[in-house]
Amino acid sequence: MNTQVSNFGRFSDLLDIDAKGRPRLPASVHPIAELLEMDAEQVLARFKHDQINDFEQVIRELEDPANPLFRMFDELRVIAERDPGNRFGSVALFKKGALRAMFLELHEHVMSHPVWRHPFFVRMFEGRFNQQQLERFALHYFNQVKNTRQCVALALGRFNGVMPMEYGCLNERVSELTQIVLAQLIADEYGVGSHSVEDYPSMSGLFSTTTHPVMYRKMFEGLHVPFEQQDQPLLHGVADNVLIQRLVAGNPVFTTQESLASVGLGMEWGVPEFFTLLLGGMIRFAWKNNVPLNSHHLEVFIAHVRFDVLHAIAVMLVTSFHAEDDKAVERIKGATNMLMAARYGMMTDLYRYVFEETCPALAEIGLDARYHLHDRRIERELLKARAEADPRRVVEGEAYRRSKTTPFVFADGV
Repeated sequence: MNTQVSNFGRFSDLLDIDAKGRPRLPASVHPIAELLEMDAEQVLARFKHDQINDFEQVIRELEDPANPLFRMFDELRVIAERDPGNRFGSVALFKKGALRAMFLELHEHVMSHPVWRHPFFVRMFEGRFNQQQLERFALHYFNQVKNTRQCVALALGRFNGVMPMEYGCLNERVSELTQIVLAQLIADEYGVGSHSVEDYPSMSGLFSTTTHPVMYRKMFEGLHVPFEQQDQPLLHGVADNVLIQRLVAGNPVFTTQESLASVGLGMEWGVPEFFTLLLGGMIRFAWKNNVPLNSHHLEVFIAHVRFDVLHAIAVMLVTSFHAEDDKAVERIKGATNMLMAARYGMMTDLYRYVFEETCPALAEIGLDARYHLHDRRIERELLKARAEADPRRVVEGEAYRRSKTTPFVFADGV
């Protein structure tokens, strides 16, 4: 074994070298042991395949009369049938093959968007960066991690007892099930969970929960970035992404259907894939350059790879409860298009700042027409939100507040 590998192995648990000299990731780090021998396209293909398999398993559970999940929803269906005019029994969940078809159509739409193969992710995965560039990325992506988790809370707040729904006596129950799924996502983001009266945490325990930002700061520990330097003003692209996610999730200009799509399909499905690219790239960089990073430092990336698939499927399931008309799927696609355009813009701005080079914007890559936006609600709301932003919290904040350039690509005539 060469000295480089030996030295890396002394301080890191991120990588093993097998008998043939090939790098292998332990199962505790990533489910794809041979990740560093793959390219970015292969990683994307693998995740698309595995997510479909995961969802197929859920479908089988939903169709199995012996499964508790089947029994719970079937009880609701029976109640709906006794309630005149109740439309819950007609949702995709109860039509054989309909939920699967909806998932496959929406999953293909989301995972085929060019954002998941953005030049930033590809370059990071290949390890083509230096220590300073890694620190720049870590500092400015942190603003994304800190802010967008609140979008799920905004979406959750939109489901309540007075919202208009078409499920009669099941209105409250369907709303509650939606809230439960969103609340679990929030609990995971903030590092809290359910407690019995006996084991409820102390006050000190309550405030010391391991939130995602707390996990993320462990990376700064590995990079020796002092706490005082870890919270930086937002780059324009990052600020846009934060605002766009908040707007689609919480602004009543957007429907609850669009809100759910924004925090589920538009956010969760791609996360395990691009966090894998980032994680693999950082492991590759640390290995090649003997940088003392370990699984403790990269915990936030490891955790996102493992758990966000479950989040995505759960939100997809409750989204189907609120997709009861023929145009629902197209509206959901439109919502994901807003979110994916925002993320593409963020990564393009990060590329410029981190590498001090430019890469093509979304409007410059020949974006497929299915990803164009068909109305300008998000543009109008984003410009309003920019004008209300605290200029001290954004790089060149006054210029950001006045800017009229947006990351979206609109359909002709819109």
